[in-house]
Amino acid sequence: MSEAGWRPPETARLRIPSVTEWEMEMLDSADLRPAPLPGVEMTFTLAGLPSPDVSRALYATVGARVCWTDRFPWTYEQWRAWVERPELATWIAMAEGTIAGFFEIEAQPGGDTEIHLVGLTPAFVGRGYGGHLVEQCTRRAWQRGELWAVSSGPATRVWLRTSSLDHPNAIANYRRRGFKVAAESTAPKLVPDPRVAPWPLPRDPRAVSRRYEEELIT
Repeated sequence: MSEAGWRPPETARLRIPSVTEWEMEMLDSADLRPAPLPGVEMTFTLAGLPSPDVSRALYATVGARVCWTDRFPWTYEQWRAWVERPELATWIAMAEGTIAGFFEIEAQPGGDTEIHLVGLTPAFVGRGYGGHLVEQCTRRAWQRGELWAVSSGPATRVWLRTSSLDHPNAIANYRRRGFKVAAESTAPKLVPDPRVAPWPLPRDPRAVSRRYEEELIT
């Protein structure tokens, strides 16, 4: 299908006056609590050949609806430098013959292991896959030094960041898997327009709350 007639929406940044961000952590693999199995089997494959093209596409597909926009300005070279690092692992989740989601884990110094990204593609949101995805992501984070990043040593802490811009059920999902809040902060945030795609999102995900006055900056 030709995209000759398509024009992206005007680039704009929305100032959301109050965004709460949480740092969540798990200090022992025994704290991981399993999630109910989804109705259809999910499989998880480590990307043995990291691809900036695939990672960028998944970042936009999974993240646009929950305001993952920080990497939108990245060049191809920045994406390639990020995904090709030996300490980073990208996993792709498959279900029903298609990509259901992905997650990205980084082995950091001292045993810290960060879940940078974890999420479902839109067709699988709200269907009981999210808890299982987070569980399997966390299990693999604790397998650092064995299953991936084999020269980095074992994980001693698995952690992630989430915010009030994320899916409304995200923080509850992390809590159910055994994560605890380690730090919390609230501050304004400028969020670029995540609707830069050849099709419109059903709503502007930046407008997460009408409790606050929002300022559109063009």
